[in-house]
Amino acid sequence: MVTPPEQAPHLGLWTRVAILSRLLAIQGVWNYETMLGNGMAFALEPALRLLPGGKGGEAYRAALARHTGYFNAHPYLAGLAVGALARAELDGAPAEQIERFRTAAPGPLGSVGDRLVWAGWLPLCSSLALLGFGLGMSPAGVVLLFLISYNFGHLGLRIWGLHAGWRHGLRMAQALGTPILRQGPPHLARATAFVAGVALPVAAQGIIGPGRAWMGGSLAAVAVGALGITWLHGRAEGWRLATVVLAAFVLYSVLR
Repeated sequence: MVTPPEQAPHLGLWTRVAILSRLLAIQGVWNYETMLGNGMAFALEPALRLLPGGKGGEAYRAALARHTGYFNAHPYLAGLAVGALARAELDGAPAEQIERFRTAAPGPLGSVGDRLVWAGWLPLCSSLALLGFGLGMSPAGVVLLFLISYNFGHLGLRIWGLHAGWRHGLRMAQALGTPILRQGPPHLARATAFVAGVALPVAAQGIIGPGRAWMGGSLAAVAVGALGITWLHGRAEGWRLATVVLAAFVLYSVLR
């Protein structure tokens, strides 16, 4: 088995920028047959130009064809696999070893990404935006708060993934062992619970206002919502519930 060398070869800045920009469109050609496969090949292509023979050469064409096959992972962590595969191709790793990696990598990347992003970061950013609504932010401010906070995390994860994948190569397990991936989901869950616990009553107060006319109806709606969330436990993902609640409050703030 070929093991990547300890020191990674140089990957130019503009090649990294090209790969990163393509990672933002990795789902642009998503389909049920290959999932992210075509997007993976599209993101890898700038690095494959550095293979012997250059763009259009035999090594380039063989590698590009290899990476259009089935690959299903979390899109935000796909950069980890892209960096690792780019390193493997430029290190001259055997095709069989690369194929084994492509078979084994999607499971961990999908599981970790779902827990970190869909069940952690997205509900946290939604709760922050909900808190902003309760504190009197305008609808545009609420949307901007969500977009800025969410994209800060999502872009940072893509940049880190590409760098870590390139540094570790096919030894991607070392990157998956980093504290942000191992300990991040439970910490995000606790942070989301805290922020949501503050945001919901603040947002409710923002709707009710200083008067008491709608207090009974609002409390009844909160009770029904709590029962609904309890009933949906295990049947719906947290990020979907958080997004629906946030959308409802934003819609109300626009219409009132």
